[in-house]
Amino acid sequence: MAEQSLFPLTKEHEMLRQAARDFARKEIAPVAAEYDESGEFPMPTIRKMGAMGLMGIEVSEEYGGAGMDTLAYVLALEEICKVDAAHGTIMSVNNSLFCYGIERFGTQAQKEKYLVPVASGEKVGAYSLTEPMSGSDAGTMRSRAVRQGDEYVINGRKSWVTSGPVADYVVLFTLTDPEKKQRGITAFLIDASRPGFGRGRKEPKLGIRASATSELVFEDYRCPAADRLGEEGEGFKIAMTVLDAGRIGIAAQALGLAEAAYEASLEYARQREAFGQKIGEFQGISFKLADMKTQIEAARLLVYQAAAAKQRAKQTGERFTLPAAMAKLFASETAMFVTHAAVQIHGGMGYSKELPVERYFRDAKITEIYEGTSEIQRLVIARQELGLR
Repeated sequence: MAEQSLFPLTKEHEMLRQAARDFARKEIAPVAAEYDESGEFPMPTIRKMGAMGLMGIEVSEEYGGAGMDTLAYVLALEEICKVDAAHGTIMSVNNSLFCYGIERFGTQAQKEKYLVPVASGEKVGAYSLTEPMSGSDAGTMRSRAVRQGDEYVINGRKSWVTSGPVADYVVLFTLTDPEKKQRGITAFLIDASRPGFGRGRKEPKLGIRASATSELVFEDYRCPAADRLGEEGEGFKIAMTVLDAGRIGIAAQALGLAEAAYEASLEYARQREAFGQKIGEFQGISFKLADMKTQIEAARLLVYQAAAAKQRAKQTGERFTLPAAMAKLFASETAMFVTHAAVQIHGGMGYSKELPVERYFRDAKITEIYEGTSEIQRLVIARQELGLR
């Protein structure tokens, strides 16, 4: 494959990718449509993914992870998402938004308490930044954390929390100094079993329906100061750093979705006949397939390049904001283009739930929205290039 010449894969990479592919086909594919229909959280398969080491691929073995690199994570996530993006979303949040931030910014005690059980798949992690009136503009959040001795008392409502209905632990971002807006945001590690923590409305979503999403409600929740992640006022910096990693995960998810839709379309175009010939022989279909393939391979290069940049950053400490944003932007828009074309190529069958193509189409849309919309990615890329950081 072309990507192997630019991004050489080790035996470990190949083994992990094959293991993820086999697991997805054998364990997830038979139940994906059922979970999509019911919206139930797929805990049995998620537990199995944890046992395989898929929930903490980059986390060091010391903290319950597999200790592999970012390319390994991207390859495995890609294979899971080729079968079901909802399982991939849960895997991405666990790896990128939860584990990455704690391993990078957490204390030794925090890593032992929160990172080990989530990276090993025993517990489920979540990341909570968004609020009902605060999305891309995090400085407008209304939730508060007030210091009282050795604790912070937290009140407020968070929204659109992936894995919120089932999460054991949450990385929470809330204001400790409202007058400073973004500079007054602080990060906390939340234990969902403590008093004052509640789960609000579960979102009825268009796609990735098995990836449960809900509001979280804090009513006089007392968080020990020892569970503050970083210093007061560092929350926004931590949130944005973690989102750089998360965007690579979403880019890999989008790549997997696009590949699945393309492979289904290619096979259908080879078999389906109309007007006495295979539909793939018609220029209208063949040109679609050519554009789908080209955009997928371009997206792959951006995703793998972003993975390489993140891996380098582990040694250099440099930011990988630009490659992550470009990969997320292009891969997510590629997923929408390819899945839309796939539905069109399949015609009426593309609109039917008898085939997974319509699910790929519904699942693809969210990749252009969460962890920074396409508009925000363009803003990030432009500001990076203009030096307005």
